Amino acid sequence: MSEHYFSENPKSKLKTKLLNANIRGENISLLLASGTFSSQRIDNGSRILAEYMKIKENDSVLDLGCGTGIIGLIAARLTKNEVVLTDINTRAVEITKQNALGFENIMVLQGDLYKPVKGKKFDVILINLPQLAGRGICSKMIIQAKDYLNLGGSLQIVERHNRGGKYFESLMKDTFGNMEVLAKKGGFWVCKSVFSLSG
Repeated sequence: MSEHYFSENPKSKLKTKLLNANIRGENISLLLASGTFSSQRIDNGSRILAEYMKIKENDSVLDLGCGTGIIGLIAARLTKNEVVLTDINTRAVEITKQNALGFENIMVLQGDLYKPVKGKKFDVILINLPQLAGRGICSKMIIQAKDYLNLGGSLQIVERHNRGGKYFESLMKDTFGNMEVLAKKGGFWVCKSVFSLSG
């Protein structure tokens, strides 16, 4: 079986790369690693979600499937509240912990889907949908988000619109009763749904 970025324990030899980037006016130094998502550069979807996500200064945030952490790192500069980053990939978690050094409001946890944050609720959940992992996994991430959002909180995702994205947009609308497109860029769509009692 070939190794994917959503493998729990990557077996490939560890190779790291330091990358400097400017996203949303913030200069970020990011350590990338083999065996993790987007190991050579910042993925366009992650960059677009980081640019267009909506986070208030007191929002608690979950970056689900964080990879090496770029979305969560930017989120942690937008809010004073806690930002939790999770991934199933143990190597991604270790690299993210290194990338998060110096951030006092970041917590990095390892585990599948929402298991690491069982019992917690957030104002914002951010997901760069792992569409290569399959529709089933992505659907769970969207549907189960309701159980981890505060009332009035939002799920914000980025997906490739021409690679099954229409299905996920419809699923968000069916799950939450609403769906707003925040951005369209380079084939990626950033979509937001708000958790309300009427949803």
